Amino acid sequence: MRGSVTGTGGAAGHRRDRRIRRTVGTVASAALLLPLLGAAPPDGRASADRLRQAFVSAAAEYHVPQSVLLGVSYLQSRWDAHGGAPSVTGGYGPMHLTDARTALAGAPHHSEGTEDARGDLARPPLPPKTKVPRNSGLPARLRTLARAAELTGLSAEQLRTDAAANVAGGAALLAAAQKDLGEPLSKNPEKWYGAVARFSGADDSATAAAYANEVYDVLRTGEERITDAGQRIALAGRPNLVPDTAQLARTGLRGLDAGGTECPKTVSCEWIPAAYKDLGEGDYGNHDVGDRPASQSIDHIVIHDTEGPWEGVLAMVQDPAYVSWHYSLRSTDGHIAQHVKAKDVAWHAGNWYVNAKSIGLEHEGFLASPDAWYTEAMYRSSARLVKYLARKYGIPLDRQHVLGHDNVPGGTTAAIAGMHTDPGPYWDWRHYFALLGRPFEATADERGGLVTIRPDYSANRPQYTGCVAKGEPCAVHGSSAVRLRSGPGESYPLIKDIGLGTTPTTGVNDLSSRVSTGQQYAVAGRDGDWTAIWFLGQKAWFKNPKKNPTAVHATGRVVTPKAGLSSVPVYGRAYPEASAYPAGVPAQSVSPLPYKLLKGQRYVVGDKVPGEYYYAVSFDEASHKVVVGKDLYYEIQFGHRVAFVRAADVRAEPSRS
Repeated sequence: MRGSVTGTGGAAGHRRDRRIRRTVGTVASAALLLPLLGAAPPDGRASADRLRQAFVSAAAEYHVPQSVLLGVSYLQSRWDAHGGAPSVTGGYGPMHLTDARTALAGAPHHSEGTEDARGDLARPPLPPKTKVPRNSGLPARLRTLARAAELTGLSAEQLRTDAAANVAGGAALLAAAQKDLGEPLSKNPEKWYGAVARFSGADDSATAAAYANEVYDVLRTGEERITDAGQRIALAGRPNLVPDTAQLARTGLRGLDAGGTECPKTVSCEWIPAAYKDLGEGDYGNHDVGDRPASQSIDHIVIHDTEGPWEGVLAMVQDPAYVSWHYSLRSTDGHIAQHVKAKDVAWHAGNWYVNAKSIGLEHEGFLASPDAWYTEAMYRSSARLVKYLARKYGIPLDRQHVLGHDNVPGGTTAAIAGMHTDPGPYWDWRHYFALLGRPFEATADERGGLVTIRPDYSANRPQYTGCVAKGEPCAVHGSSAVRLRSGPGESYPLIKDIGLGTTPTTGVNDLSSRVSTGQQYAVAGRDGDWTAIWFLGQKAWFKNPKKNPTAVHATGRVVTPKAGLSSVPVYGRAYPEASAYPAGVPAQSVSPLPYKLLKGQRYVVGDKVPGEYYYAVSFDEASHKVVVGKDLYYEIQFGHRVAFVRAADVRAEPSRS
């Protein structure tokens, strides 16, 4: 949602900065002519010059090295303006100036819908009852736009909607931070480490240092990209740059006790434990003590979006009557809080099998509208954490192991409709996996038999509805998702998900007929600019022109029904056969979903795993048991969500045709 709160710096501020506003205003009026959100400008060179000039003018006016200004802006927004739309924390423009009063959401995603975050049928459903606590006040990191207005004399509206004014506001904040530290406005970027750390808005030195280190990594390596407004911006790398990190001690920021957290040294991380205690009458919360990876392997990392404010999310994960996840990540600066040890099982994914085999990461989101953008600081911090966890637990970095919550299947037919859809179509999976060091690239020619979905995020702008109000169009925005149809053309109806039993729509939370960046599928046919894949037991078509492909060729392993079988059942969890359960542990039903994998169809294979069930229905850890069966399953990319088939029902083979 867009805010309407505006403000000014007062009469004195206007007089003090009249000359500044004249300089910015010239650039700003030109910047307002820029096309928004991926539409290439008619004169790319002139457009890029306007944005570059905004950085040049602001750097000169506030005596901030241009490279520092560009580096900070890249870590905030990758130089995107997002058409004046706020981020998940109410941050605006290339410098991510925050005005969170315009963008606070009402409830976290675990409190919405019907999903039981625990997803274990051996226990009663666990609908969250906790309400979001009211905010007693907004921290300074969420009010930087108001401070920038005071420093520049520009209105809040200008700072939110005018990219050039926004850059000036960021430069003013950096200069003010440098002065507050008693440092000169040096031309040497190495002398701005403390000011960059303070710009993060962090209230502890570890988080501020992690943020500043990321900025200086950008300065050393350099960056170049075309922004969401079609503007090419470049920052030349300076590999020998050595910042004055001693300045951090003069920032006055508190220390941070990592408290035994499981995080890489390159991020800031604190221990804020989830509540685990006996509530009486057989009830306890809000996770289960385990012994992973000794008792069970950790095979998945699940990416969530909180849709709730940082402080409220932390309060809820400490409530034993609520649910839990392993880590929370803050949007403004990438700070991480760990709540549950990796050895223990958190209640987050809505599928008990996936919970027992995964680590859950919640990424801060304040907006009710799901097309709000995420900061580069959070993307990078998250990628560093995921790389660390993947190395530690041997988790492959691909889209069948790094799942969105929206890729987790319902464990039973009854659970399908209530499963969650975060982080949604606006999470930039292509950029995220590039940060993970696993970019999505072609691995075969068209004979490979598979495709990896890989649209250009900025240029891929499918129309969605329901971001603000039901049926209302969402703001046009770059997306990781690609829409599927029942035939090779826009006139064909959208693919239907029989598990949902509803007519497919373009609703932002309707996953019936879409795939996501990085997911792989077996090719089922081609017709001109359209490619068909096997999806939910049917042929599904998406536009894939050769000049601007939506997917790249790949090869791998697939499964298809064994000879003599016309179809095989599909499951939402890989549970053991009944005979595998010992006395005292009730056998869990192995109930198929309403889908079928039909003869002649092929689906991409992930892991081959034994049926497994973690029995933990009491507070007494002595009663907890891991049941492992003899039946083997393949995880497959079946629809938008993954699924499982029994290995005895299918034949695994190379995809290459």
